[in-house]
Amino acid sequence: MHTAQIAPDPTAYEPTKGLVFNIMRFALHDGPGIRTTVFLKGCPLRCWWCHNPESQQAQPEVIHFEERCIRCGECVRACPHGALALDEQLRLDADRCERCGECAEACPTDARQLAGRWMSVPEVLAEVARDQVFYDESGGGMTVSGGEPLMQREFVEALLAAAHGRGLHTVLDTCGLAHARVLERVRPHVDLFLYDLKVMDRAAHRRYTGARNDRILRNLQSLAGSGAAVIVRLPVIPGVNDGAANLDALCAFLTPLGLRAIDLLPYHRIGSDKYQRLHLVDRMNGVAPPSAEHMDALADRLRRDGFAVRIGG
Repeated sequence: MHTAQIAPDPTAYEPTKGLVFNIMRFALHDGPGIRTTVFLKGCPLRCWWCHNPESQQAQPEVIHFEERCIRCGECVRACPHGALALDEQLRLDADRCERCGECAEACPTDARQLAGRWMSVPEVLAEVARDQVFYDESGGGMTVSGGEPLMQREFVEALLAAAHGRGLHTVLDTCGLAHARVLERVRPHVDLFLYDLKVMDRAAHRRYTGARNDRILRNLQSLAGSGAAVIVRLPVIPGVNDGAANLDALCAFLTPLGLRAIDLLPYHRIGSDKYQRLHLVDRMNGVAPPSAEHMDALADRLRRDGFAVRIGG
């Protein structure tokens, strides 16, 4: 168990900053024990089922909660770029919006919120340090997730090194789409990798995520060969990757790597409202989450090939 104190020393780090869109305390499904999960913005994938679409863009952006808007016009008056107009509803000129957040600051009802703020390593560790006692008691620690955290490679390396160097258990949740050198640089500072595998077929992966999976698979092979601790995570998306062919291909790929731990993460609709708030198209609209019986059947299929399977992580 890691017991070292991690009170941040502002003089101990370079002034590297990362774009953070959420810090979730008391997370129970992002690695062992009670954890604080740091979510970073920016992702090279555009998965149809993404439940955090506000994590995709590598820049701050404003989320609009229509149900909270009282149409007072404060945001329109506050916008320095003339990007907002109000008639029967609030209208945004995306070409003029600079994502400065002035409208969110002015909104009296939090109908407009800025997703993404620049934070230094000491600032993030100050948040993480608040729950040190729970990490010590539960074997927890800090998880860095996204988006795809490896897109902010310098900040992630500095954050993981600082936390790991102070005795904090570290987890990196990654889709694996990064240059091999980036993964190699952060690997010594990571106690456990949560590695997402979406779809095994290259063409299907490109269709549903916007990118091929060649590099993702190579990086996982490299991690396995290095002896790193890895749990493979499969988001179960009905009609996309829950068929026999994908499971067969998954087993065939993982077996020679010696990776035996798999988390099955059932698709859910919790983040569906975010698409409207971000003016994005929800490509999974109408798709129902998998049933508990279906999840159990998938887990049983993988267990027959010798994998240790958890549902829900």
